[in-house]
Amino acid sequence: MVYQHTIRGKVYSFDNLRVLLAKASPFRTGDALAGLSADTYEERVAAQMTLADIPLKIFLDEAVIPYEIDEVTRLIIDSHDPEGFKTISSFTVGELRDWLLREDTDTIVLKCLEASITPEMAAAVSKLMRNQDLIAVAQKCEVVTRFRNTIGLKGRFSARLQPNHPTDDPRGVAASIIDGLLYGSGDAVIGINPASDSPAAVMKLLVLIDNIRQQFNIPIQSCVLSHVTTTIDLIHQNAPVDLCFQSIAGTETANTSFGVNLSLLEEAWQATLSLNRGTIGNNVMYFETGQGSELSANAHHGVDQQTCEARGYAIARKFKPMLVNSVVGFIGPEYLYDGKQIIRAALEDHFCAKLLGLPMGVDVCYTNHAEADQDDMDNLLTLLGVAGCNFIMGIPGSDDIMLNYQSTSFHDALYLRKVLGLRPAPEFEQWLLQQGITDAKGNISPSGPGMLLSKTAPLWLMK
Repeated sequence: MVYQHTIRGKVYSFDNLRVLLAKASPFRTGDALAGLSADTYEERVAAQMTLADIPLKIFLDEAVIPYEIDEVTRLIIDSHDPEGFKTISSFTVGELRDWLLREDTDTIVLKCLEASITPEMAAAVSKLMRNQDLIAVAQKCEVVTRFRNTIGLKGRFSARLQPNHPTDDPRGVAASIIDGLLYGSGDAVIGINPASDSPAAVMKLLVLIDNIRQQFNIPIQSCVLSHVTTTIDLIHQNAPVDLCFQSIAGTETANTSFGVNLSLLEEAWQATLSLNRGTIGNNVMYFETGQGSELSANAHHGVDQQTCEARGYAIARKFKPMLVNSVVGFIGPEYLYDGKQIIRAALEDHFCAKLLGLPMGVDVCYTNHAEADQDDMDNLLTLLGVAGCNFIMGIPGSDDIMLNYQSTSFHDALYLRKVLGLRPAPEFEQWLLQQGITDAKGNISPSGPGMLLSKTAPLWLMK
């Protein structure tokens, strides 16, 4: 179906919904690299005005990637809730935007519609929204998950403690873990990107984290971010796997390039559930996404990178994850050129994911060759805190020495909790108080951490 709009006597035509969505996207280098973006600002405005008048029902009839060739499309269509959709079935995309911003469209209403909005609908409405709109609606969403603690409650803000090391040296990893814990980081997860995906190396790291968790009796979950097949093998060896990780994307062919499909993810989910290691919940999956991965794998099918990203959220939603995060600036300036593009993409990702019912965090990050700096990340960090982001990364000095990119530090999480009046996960907060790491106001204690370390840390950490 061809869509058209006229501006000052000039007719702009868009051959199908896929083209319309791409032309309506705010400019980013990835779409330009793929030849999908609008040629002029006026064409972009024409596309956005056209998109605003598209009935939501169209998205159920016109797939951006055909149902027959893509299992992600099949999942999106087959899992759609037609009963809940009746609430918004008469809306256009523009009317959906206005309705989402209404005061009476509150947390409870949005929760009931999570399975009624398709990823393409979420992507479409985000293209009509200012950053302010994306923040305002996302802030109303609450997505709560549980394993050994509770993530996503209103007024709470968590951090993934990311103690990466270029050689997986246990001493270096353990030192970073202790450092992060003493700054109140780690309630989302203690999650390590291993330098090697070998089962032996991953097993060593899993045991290391689990030993620290048990020694200090910490109510947290752990994860070593190995490929899902490695994790499945280790589960069969009865390894101490809390959360199972996998990077995912929004098309079947992109996921194939990652070495995964829905069937394999189902196997991993069931295997991890079988360990029954959670104490207060059974959300056991951890997914990472990021705009541009489909393009980098030449697997985007002509769909813009933000719509592809939102499609990946349908996969995550199926497996009821504990955590999902967009590694928004990690893929580089070929996809998100500068701080402005990174900030916009992060707010889009967070909004779309929360609208679709995902426990969304963001890796507030950039590569060293992007036109961005830490001031940009401070801005994004603060905006995400206002938007109700579930968690960010906590990395020593904000500099990941293994993956070689810039992210957020333990101190950044403390800053956001302080200025916005946010607190860690409730179970973790109680542990911090009991250990004397923080006081009742959430401030880091000047004496408690030293006492804790001297009394209970293993001797090999003190050398």
